[in-house]
Amino acid sequence: MARTSTKTTTTTSSTTGVQDQIGYSAGQIYNYLHNNGEVSFSKMKKELDLNGNFADLGLGWLAREDKIEISKKGASVNVRLK
Repeated sequence: MARTSTKTTTTTSSTTGVQDQIGYSAGQIYNYLHNNGEVSFSKMKKELDLNGNFADLGLGWLAREDKIEISKKGASVNVRLK
């Protein structure tokens, strides 16, 4: 008799978890910028200590929502709220 797999995937729930983490990171970045004004992205990323690439993803989320301005000054990338 052939054995069939009953394995189910949880892609939706893990994707939702990642999206929640990105949203949380975006909120942390927004609050940081609200309290500190314009800062370099590297300084903010270091001070917030967000896991993995979530600082990058959160910043992208805010940029997509047109909440921030990103500028380059020399070798530094600066970020501020609009």
